Amino acid sequence: MEALDKTDINIIRRMQQDGKLTNAKLASELSLSETPCWRRLKRLEEEGIITDYQANLDRRRLGFGVMAFVQLTCYQHDAETTKTFEEMIQHYDNVLSCHNTTGAADFLLQVVAKDLDDYSRFVDQELRKLPGVSAIVSNISLRELKASTRLPI
Repeated sequence: MEALDKTDINIIRRMQQDGKLTNAKLASELSLSETPCWRRLKRLEEEGIITDYQANLDRRRLGFGVMAFVQLTCYQHDAETTKTFEEMIQHYDNVLSCHNTTGAADFLLQVVAKDLDDYSRFVDQELRKLPGVSAIVSNISLRELKASTRLPI
């Protein structure tokens, strides 16, 4: 991977702000011609610095009124159980993120649900079936103060 220069960083910043930005508009904003701008953007994608483009959605307007942070503690840590756990968690659309963490719990999940009944069903029918899990601790978000995927570049 090449070192990032000021232009690369500016491209990354603008694309984080607006992933729909056209190459022509991006080039104009950065005082570049279109071809070099496009090449830099493609290089950032090929090097895996820019991994994807997506729309940011308002979960509440789409009916997902519950956000929970779920701590999972495991009693079994062998390779086969861990692999099965990791494969299963990938298929749960309600799980926005899953992190293997230090501290009291082994995993921290960010989960959305339509309402508390929907969340309860998800815990009972999905999370409790995960292999090796001995404890589930849910923390329901009362109010979201900040939500972002933008890195401080």
